[in-house]
Amino acid sequence: MDIPLQIAFKDMDSSAFLEAQIRHRVEKLKRVHQAITSCRAVLSIPHRAAASGKLPLEIALEVNIPGHNTLVARDEEPRHDAKQDHTLVINRVFEVMERQLEQANRIHKGIVKHHASAPDTGKVVRLFPEQDYGFVEMRDGDLYFNRTAVQGERFETLSVGTLVEVVRAREEGPMGPQASSIRLREAARAAS
Repeated sequence: MDIPLQIAFKDMDSSAFLEAQIRHRVEKLKRVHQAITSCRAVLSIPHRAAASGKLPLEIALEVNIPGHNTLVARDEEPRHDAKQDHTLVINRVFEVMERQLEQANRIHKGIVKHHASAPDTGKVVRLFPEQDYGFVEMRDGDLYFNRTAVQGERFETLSVGTLVEVVRAREEGPMGPQASSIRLREAARAAS
């Protein structure tokens, strides 16, 4: 891992036993997916029973791998199932994460196709035709695109204010967030 494992205890005392279980399970995760860049586990007590000494455990596990958004698995013990060692909830969370990592491996190997999200609509706000790139304004910021992202070899028909349908790339490029494909919306052009 590029970043060492982080284990945080929230609203509870730290536990060497729980930490050892987490570390052991993370080592198993590394065998499922060798490219894990970071892993963070947050253990907390979601609610306390006034009369009971049994405190349920909630665990959130975040794993980062190249080419994907952060993978998250979360679970909590039901109050009546709370055990002192909390092994069942830890096992459930790590089993969910293992399945997510196995799915990521299958996508990476091309066994399962990754379905891109539906295209968003944006507006060309800056264009640099001499350098074959530009930027599209989206609701959450501008996206970089280059000539090869424009479908149908229609880069020359773009101008500032052109409305386009955009599919975001999964990873950022050297210019930050980028579009993997751009398609002109023929029927609508925004006023410049």
